[in-house]
Amino acid sequence: MPLFAKTQPGYTTAAATGDTVVLLIGMRINRFWAVHHWAPLMFAMFRMLHELRRSPERGLRGRVLLTASPRTWYVVQYWESKEKLYRYASAPDGFHHTVWGIANRMVKEGKTHRHVGLWHETYIVPEGGYESIYFDMPAFGLAGATGVIPVEERGRRAAQRLAYRSGAGGAGEPNGSKEPSGAGMRDGEAAVGDGAAGA
Repeated sequence: MPLFAKTQPGYTTAAATGDTVVLLIGMRINRFWAVHHWAPLMFAMFRMLHELRRSPERGLRGRVLLTASPRTWYVVQYWESKEKLYRYASAPDGFHHTVWGIANRMVKEGKTHRHVGLWHETYIVPEGGYESIYFDMPAFGLAGATGVIPVEERGRRAAQRLAYRSGAGGAGEPNGSKEPSGAGMRDGEAAVGDGAAGA
């Protein structure tokens, strides 16, 4: 996220529709002193992200760089589809293909020495299996990848947002019916509760 990204006031949600493909990919530095082993992998990740940013047709919608500890760094990526993700991973003209080939050769030749660990997890989340809420935040995460809309367009409660279907014509129940955004609560009460508990 840019340092001076514009804040979206109040409660917002992601404008995502349809299935969402989330890829978590990262590395763990097992031995800090082995810079010559882990630094090239870190730079390779930045180069791949740069390649994908320059070629949006490959399908990467957005990404967030995170750290779990000084040793563990990873990127949360949001993709248009699993097909585009798989296509990029194996594309002969993509930098990922080159890097993965080098990594596989190093493993086969026993040259990794356990200095650095690599990992990834892929989640294909159907519509109705995700929801989001942001308060006084710039576009971030899923919203940064798909756009930001007022939370009322998808429902003030997490259950309403999870029930949203893009073909149903509105927030609320799968058939498009919509509960008034302030029904049965003080203004802002449900939204704050959603953000804290995700319920």
